[in-house]
Order: sequence, then structure tokens, then C-alpha cells
Amino acid sequence: MGSAGKALSVPAHPGRPHGQLRGLESTLHSHSIGGRFGRLFRTLPPAKFSPDALMELGFRMTAKEEGSPTPETQADPEENAGISAGYTYFGQFIDHDLTFDPASSLQKQNDPDALVDFRTPRFDLDNIYGRGPSDQPYLYRDDGLHMLLGKKLNGNDKDARSRGVPRNMPDGNDPARALIGDPRNDENVIVSNLQTSFIRFHNSVVDFLTARDGNAPAFADVQRIVRWHYQWAVLHDFLPTIIGEKTFTDILPHIAKGTNALEDPPELKFYHVNPGTEAYMPVEFSVAAYRFGHSMIRPIYRINLNHDRLMIFAKTPPSLVGFRDFEADLAIDWSLFFNMPDSGAPLTKGRVQPAYKPDTSLVNPLGALPASVASDAPPSLAQRNLLRGASMGLPSGQAVAKHMGVPVIPDEKLIVGKASSDAGDQQANIPLVQVSGEFKGNAPLWFYVLAEAFQQFDGKDDTPIRLGPVGGRIVGEVFVGLIMADSHSYLRQDPLWTPIPEFMRAGKFGIAEMLTQAATA
Repeated sequence: MGSAGKALSVPAHPGRPHGQLRGLESTLHSHSIGGRFGRLFRTLPPAKFSPDALMELGFRMTAKEEGSPTPETQADPEENAGISAGYTYFGQFIDHDLTFDPASSLQKQNDPDALVDFRTPRFDLDNIYGRGPSDQPYLYRDDGLHMLLGKKLNGNDKDARSRGVPRNMPDGNDPARALIGDPRNDENVIVSNLQTSFIRFHNSVVDFLTARDGNAPAFADVQRIVRWHYQWAVLHDFLPTIIGEKTFTDILPHIAKGTNALEDPPELKFYHVNPGTEAYMPVEFSVAAYRFGHSMIRPIYRINLNHDRLMIFAKTPPSLVGFRDFEADLAIDWSLFFNMPDSGAPLTKGRVQPAYKPDTSLVNPLGALPASVASDAPPSLAQRNLLRGASMGLPSGQAVAKHMGVPVIPDEKLIVGKASSDAGDQQANIPLVQVSGEFKGNAPLWFYVLAEAFQQFDGKDDTPIRLGPVGGRIVGEVFVGLIMADSHSYLRQDPLWTPIPEFMRAGKFGIAEMLTQAATA
């Protein structure tokens, strides 16, 4: 990782020909090539930090271990009134659909133009479908239409059909690996249940079309309908929930005007894909802005009403750690994670659990990730994120804000800690520059995005907190840009399309409605 005080930086280099693959410096001047990672802000220089400063900041961003979890019948000042806990894991699921980079390293400078994105940078659910029934038949039933599910799960009295993901049959001490399109969707019990729900949603579409049309549909038609409903839920539910209505409608003016994306095209100021080229995955998004969800993770969750709450990670079982054949009584009750019609009342064990606020603090269990999630050092998620950003040569948050024409947050207002009304939490908060003088006017981009969201905290815990103008714009533009660059998306193929009416609830379709429909299969 380098000796203390040695800056992680990229040497200056003159521009190289367009399309050059190797050399991080070339990404500062050339447009990204299709199918790979690239840069939104190619003219901005990389921020320089010593590993020691980043490690110290990551340590400060990790909350201290709680003596005991906050009781369910007591308001938690770290909760976000505007975002329920399920969006954290829907966001993780989306990330696994868009990106997969097994080759990048925390220990060296990485070249985004040389990193292959093993996920297609499209909202196409390849983490569900894999390479399709012809190439990966073990994901599908014999009819080539329905997808396979795993063992029956119980514990959720509202869904008698709950199932787990399909798994292999372990030999000896080998783990029961999930047989799914992306192994990361078995990373924890919550996202594993979400993977199953998407499989069930696919199966429900097969059943619906068969009953409606009187004959079995073509697989391609089912896949298209499932993908378009997913894209709709991402754009109309997840995105405005995370970035707020103003940024959302600034990027997608046709939503507010009631027109369509061809009549009133998206306003993309920073994410551009040249005609005839494939979309690329910006590292400012994947390595910084989209990692906002790490600060929204709760330390403990109730999965259903018949099981005690479980820690996300624990030194000793039980916990929600994945990559295993977890207990059969961990069928998830989604009404504890999303605002669904049957969601429980506030401050009971049946309530919708809010996400934590997007601020500059991560819960303590994320300071010691299990080996199944992070086999290499350091085990701290905050430290890993900061080192990864430096290894990718990301610009500082202040440089990005200036480039975007957004007022820069003064150093004294870049706070390390919790957006909480608790007096102890507020007393523990410190300005970023107190961690190290290296951060004066020079904040890591990931930290800056979180600190920007922190700015919305007004001392009242019931004020919703979402991404700010820098983080929200990056996330929003990349989402919309990827969908618009995909010639098979509903915005490109049929901009007037709307979800199947039978799948909607009160004229609305989002992730909660998708999960409700999935439960019919």
C-alpha cells in the first residue's frame, strides 16, 4: 500500500490517441470505449492522499460498537425518515446488475480504460438471466421459460410460497453455492431474498401472459416485459427516492411535463455516450457516488415477525452473512422493508424499518467485514472505499463541485460523523480537516458525496435526507444515460409504454408493487 506519507497520485502525461487502452493518464483526455470503465470528469486531476490519511479517515468514519441495539419500540436518531431500508438492498441489487470488476486492486493505481466491466452497463437483469436458457440451462426449468427456485422458506406468514435461491449440493465441507446469474446476489440474506423475488416476478410474468393469451409466450417477450418493469421501477421509484424530486425532474423534464423522453429529452450535462458506441461505466459513479448506500446500512434487521432480529455481520453466528445455505425460517417479509399496503405501524416490531441517513458514518459491523465478503486487507469498508477511490485517481469532491457549477462546501462544514440529534453523536462529530491537513480543500469524492447529503440535516430526525447536488446529479445522470444508451430499453423502444395494469396498485408501479406481483408465483 506504500509507506506512510507517500501520496497516491498519477504522473502528468501528454494526451494520447483516442481509444488508447492502457494508461490511467490517457483517460483524462480521451473518451471512454464501450464495455469498459471510464471517466465523467476526464480533465480533472486526481486528488492526492497518503495511505495513512485515508486509513485514519476510514477509521473515523466507522462508528463505535453499540453496547446493545436500539429497541424496536424506540425511535433511532440515525434513521432516515425519507427512505425505507429496502432501498439500500435494491440499490445493491442494481449495482450488481450494472458492474462487476474482479480485477481492480486496492494496492495499486488502476487504469479505468483497462478494466473490463463483466456486467453489461445496462439495466438488463443479466444478474438474473445469466446468458439465457440455452447457455445456462441449470438456471431454468425444462420448459425453458420458468426459472428454477431453491428450497422452501418459512417465517413470513404473508407469503406461503417463499423460496430460496437454487444451490449446488455441497460435498463434505464445501459451501452450498447459489446457482444464480451473479454470485454476489447471495452476499447477504436480504439481497439473496431479493434475487429470489426477481426470479418469481419473471415466473409470474410467464404465468400471466400464458393465461391472458392462451398459449406459452416466447422467452424473449417475457424477458423484455420483465426488464421494462424493472427499468420503470428504477426510474420512477428508486431514483427519485434517492436523489429527490427536483434533481430527478431536472434530469427527466418529461416526467414533470407529462410528455415523453423523445419529445422532452433528458438533460444530461456530464454523462455523454457518442452515437454508435456502447455505454461506459464512470468510475466517479461506481467507486464514489453510488457507494452512498454503505452509509445507509443498519447494523441489525428484522427479517420477519417469527424470528429475532439479526446483525448484518457478527463475529459468531447467527447473522445475515450470505454465501451459504441459510436457515429455512428466514423468508423475508418485504412489508418490513418497503411501504407496502400491509406495512406495519410505526415503532412496533412489525413496522417498516427505515434506512440509516446517508452521512459520513458507517455502522460498526462494516469495520470488520467477514472473509466471505472481503478476503484481502483492510477489512474496513470505509477504508476500502477510500483506498479504492485513490487507486482509481478520482478527483477531489471540491474539484468535481466546481466543475459542475455547484457551490463548494467549506472545510469547516465537511463533518465526519452522524447526522443525528443525539447529543453524544453531535459531540463526537469533527471537521474533516481535523483528521489530516491533507484534506484541506481536498476531500475524497466518496466522502464529499456523503458530507453533501449530511448538509441537509437540520437537527430534526424526521427530515428526509437524500443525495445532494453533486452526488444526486452523478447518480441520476448515469442511470438515465445508461437507459437512454440502451437501444432495447423501454425509453428507446417504446417511450409511451407503461406497466401492465394488473401489476399496478392504485395506478403506481415500483419495487413494492413488483414484490407484490412476485409473491403470486
